[in-house]
Amino acid sequence: MRSHIHIFDLAADSARTLFTAEAHVEAPNWHPGGDRLLVNADGRIWTLPLDAPALQPVDTGFATACNNDHGPSPDGRTLAISDKTETGKSCIYTLPLAGGAPARLTPDVPSYFHGWAPDGRTIAYCALRDGAFDIFTMPAAGGGETRLTRDLGHCDGPDYTPDGAWIWFNADKPGHAQLYRVPAAGGAPERMTRDARVNWFPHPSPDGRQVLYLSYPPGTEGHPGGLEVELRLMPATGGEPRTLLQLFGGQGTINVPCWAPDSRHFAFASYERDA
Repeated sequence: MRSHIHIFDLAADSARTLFTAEAHVEAPNWHPGGDRLLVNADGRIWTLPLDAPALQPVDTGFATACNNDHGPSPDGRTLAISDKTETGKSCIYTLPLAGGAPARLTPDVPSYFHGWAPDGRTIAYCALRDGAFDIFTMPAAGGGETRLTRDLGHCDGPDYTPDGAWIWFNADKPGHAQLYRVPAAGGAPERMTRDARVNWFPHPSPDGRQVLYLSYPPGTEGHPGGLEVELRLMPATGGEPRTLLQLFGGQGTINVPCWAPDSRHFAFASYERDA
């Protein structure tokens, strides 16, 4: 498996390849400091400096079966990860961003981290509860979880708007995955896309103006890898999206928040077909 990590420049309307690996590297986050990325590979979390791109391991203690749902806190001090080493199913932990011992957050599993509130006090995640995947929040310091969705089918990919007022996510209630947003304080979800394509993993830009998301061909089930997909951008208030590029990817391309702090760039992963 050959993986490529790219950076898209909105002003230039083009992408450049930052890093290529003969391994499955996925789910790039942008470090809050702006000088590096965080990625997942081989069950571990790695940093990828922009000026000298090479994978550098993050010490996650016993957690060596991390999936691609991870992300740094807005202040750059804490890393949230999703790992199944301890429980056999995905569980959310936090640890120092520089590395250290994970502290468990979610008593119940499976739970998959996806986003930090802008003030760093709350996380958003999807979790299987009562036979359904729904969207939840929880204090980043630990505590009870708050359920934000019900009866929308499979929900996934929650990510906060920069003002903390809304959480965007995808749900397949209409029969295939579409984008929604829900008030972070709780309330009625609002559907934001209405098309035949299968839309996943919405990420509001840090300036609050746009939402980036992954768009699969009609008829796609779930969020698999190894497909021709599109990265699309739409106004944060809703409206017609535009396709930024087409690529071979899917799972791992933009599972987690991937915008640069300047809102002018974002990171994503693509892959090469097996020969």
